[in-house]
Amino acid sequence: MSLPFYIVDVFTDKKYSGNQLAVFLDAGNLSIDAMQKISREINFAESTFVTKLDKENNKAEIKIFTPAQEMQFAGHPIIGTSWVLINKIFNNSSENIKLNVPIGEILIHQSDDLIWLKAAQPKFWDIFSKEDFTVFSNLKNSDFENQFPIQEVTTGSAFVLVGLSSNRALENLVLDKDKTDDWLKKHCRTNHRGLYFYYLEDSKLFSRMLCIEHNQLVEDAATGSASTCLQAFLLKYHKPEFELINYQGDYINRPSQIHFQGKLTENEFDIKIGGNTQFIAKGEWEA
Repeated sequence: MSLPFYIVDVFTDKKYSGNQLAVFLDAGNLSIDAMQKISREINFAESTFVTKLDKENNKAEIKIFTPAQEMQFAGHPIIGTSWVLINKIFNNSSENIKLNVPIGEILIHQSDDLIWLKAAQPKFWDIFSKEDFTVFSNLKNSDFENQFPIQEVTTGSAFVLVGLSSNRALENLVLDKDKTDDWLKKHCRTNHRGLYFYYLEDSKLFSRMLCIEHNQLVEDAATGSASTCLQAFLLKYHKPEFELINYQGDYINRPSQIHFQGKLTENEFDIKIGGNTQFIAKGEWEA
């Protein structure tokens, strides 16, 4: 069985930066186990599989996998897959498409070179003490910002959002893998467990996402799902409306830019993230 596939770099205006993504087409007959094995083989942060395609109505259904598990929602795979569909697959040059993922339908819009997605309504879960994080990291009490809580938030995939007081603390961050894994398993509500550290300075935002995968401490280059959680969090605790750019991936030599455009009106969150995508390669995969 041969599958056409594309490789793109997401959330970047330059090749070989941002977050890598493999997009597999014609995947409707693949088993979940086969998708997982292919994702593990290519070993990007995530890969997507287009299982249904409706070219007349600009709709598609996709599955999203990390090398370790299927995801219910993830930002950079949705942005990158949408770019491939709009620019390489759909024939009518539509700037608006719809993607179905396990959490539901995601609305996509292309404006100039940016692909934008609108996220689901957030849920705000447990709040944690900063002392928890000094146990499994090199962070000191003075390294945390004190304006906002440390909280687990989800818009489909959950992340614990941890605000830091300086870019230096973010850059020098070190985690103990085993202690981090133990804390995440004890405190996170779902099987998807990630820590999103951020530093907010005026209208600039800097971030790092770390998680445990296959018993390894992994850092992501650009995390769209965490960005939607962080945008919701900042709308709730910081400002009810703003636009800014979230800079991620600098410390692993994959600089990324995730555009935020958010608004909170009477408990209704309008969460949009956007980014550029760079076409890298296409080919055939023998499944």
